[in-house]
Amino acid sequence: MKKIYIEFKWAIIFTITMLSWMLLEKTLGWHEEQIADHQWLTLLFAPFAILMYLLEMREKRRRAHGGKMTWLQGFISGVILSVFAALLSPLAQYITHNYITPEYFNNVIEYSVTNDLMTREKANEYFNINSYMWQSAIGALGFGIITAAVVAIFVRKK
Repeated sequence: MKKIYIEFKWAIIFTITMLSWMLLEKTLGWHEEQIADHQWLTLLFAPFAILMYLLEMREKRRRAHGGKMTWLQGFISGVILSVFAALLSPLAQYITHNYITPEYFNNVIEYSVTNDLMTREKANEYFNINSYMWQSAIGALGFGIITAAVVAIFVRKK
């Protein structure tokens, strides 16, 4: 566990940051009045996610690799972070949709049906806790691996 402590710590920080972001979204009305813009506004979280990968890899380079890190070492560290973040993401979705914004699914379903974006059946299939748990886990893993590959380029040091 000591070898992957840094990645686990940053996965917890990532999850807490994501929950804080969900609270911000809720507070700003992105889950209610401005739900039409929610899809693109959520992308504003990406720089924060990238920053956390950067900080995690810098800490890993400093504390575990003596100030030196190859691209592969950084990439592996980022992939481990991605796996932990993906494992924690269903819990974050549960907390988000049961405590932070329990009305989100009803709001987005109504918006989608009212604006003829989906039938009610399709909206109910897509916008539910099980679907979002899977989407968040797969998204965290996929986006995380890509982010790890790119950030590792900038963190490597001989």
